[in-house]
Amino acid sequence: MLSVLHSQHKFNVMKHIHLIAAARPNFMKIAPLFHALKKEPWADPQIVHTGQHYDINMSDSFFQDLQLPTPHIHLGVGSGTHAEQTGRVMMAYEKCLMANRPDLVIVVGDVNSTVAATLASVKLGIKVAHLEAGLRSFDRTMPEEINRVVTDALADILWTPSPDGDENLLREGISQEKIVRVGNIMIDSLEMLRKTIDEHDVYREYGLKKGAYGVVTLHRPANVDNPKKLKQICESLSRISEKIKLIFTIHPRTRKNLEQNAMMLMLKNAKDILLLEPLGYIRFMNLVFNCRLVITDSGGIQEETTYLGIPCLTLRPNTERPVTISRGTNQLCRVENFEEKVLLLLSTGNETVPAINLWDGKTAERVVHSIGGGLGIPMPFSPSISDTDSQPFKIRP
Repeated sequence: MLSVLHSQHKFNVMKHIHLIAAARPNFMKIAPLFHALKKEPWADPQIVHTGQHYDINMSDSFFQDLQLPTPHIHLGVGSGTHAEQTGRVMMAYEKCLMANRPDLVIVVGDVNSTVAATLASVKLGIKVAHLEAGLRSFDRTMPEEINRVVTDALADILWTPSPDGDENLLREGISQEKIVRVGNIMIDSLEMLRKTIDEHDVYREYGLKKGAYGVVTLHRPANVDNPKKLKQICESLSRISEKIKLIFTIHPRTRKNLEQNAMMLMLKNAKDILLLEPLGYIRFMNLVFNCRLVITDSGGIQEETTYLGIPCLTLRPNTERPVTISRGTNQLCRVENFEEKVLLLLSTGNETVPAINLWDGKTAERVVHSIGGGLGIPMPFSPSISDTDSQPFKIRP
């Protein structure tokens, strides 16, 4: 399937594959693929943790939940500016590649480590595949957008989650032969952990009732670094809490700005807002599973709420995941109008929305078959890739 990977590899030679991860969301994306590759007799997947971000939730229990081993390679680059992080990852990973040359490097998402690992690899003539390729917000002020565009321009294999990803890449002059639509890998992670998520009942720990509260998560500089805008958001959240309980998991950046601008007290004095530290994936997703709606400026949660049929209000002027709007439950909002949209949602009943093709928990299988086919390895079963949509589902109350 992939002409960029050549069939001269012998079937009986183990293929060394690096899976690059920099932070918690990246590990969520590589986990299903690591497990799928580990089952193949020809694949030796190795997890490379760049150490770009320190995350308090990256504990032993996190890896245990994902059933992942300790990363095989840890670059330990640490934090810094965008240029510093990118440069450090490039230098550290180049040394790693020269000492331990893989057959394929797989990068995910759009963090600095994604583009850095891509640059280091292609300069050494090592094939690179980008999982979650083709996403575009068309906003070059976002560092993530720069990382996405550069990574996709350089990568040899582009695995897209939805038709808009294919279209974006073709419009940018990427060869059709490099593009393979495989679906959304985050849905694989969600389905892999669904049983554990369902068992936790975290919402009950906070005295919440199923379908009777909203989840809030905000961290983007455009929203939380501007004191005037942050105050508007807090005022709106305070008024919304008079209509529905809110549980606000506060990102460290957001907490710092709330405290520096004396706005934390406003939220604490609101009628019904519960303020929490950031949660691990399983506990957080249990809150999402059982909520009425989500208010966010994050990326991944737009996909998860769409898949689950939960209304999502995204406090951004654009999204790199437009399929969640055109085919899902997501709405883009401004600071000035998200309160109005919340009240409208609370006054309306269920809607029927179509499921998104290939968002089915089998993306990792399709990626494995894409790799194996490109390596000339006989694959006994090929998951169906169809343009036929799944059956519609209901937005949960």
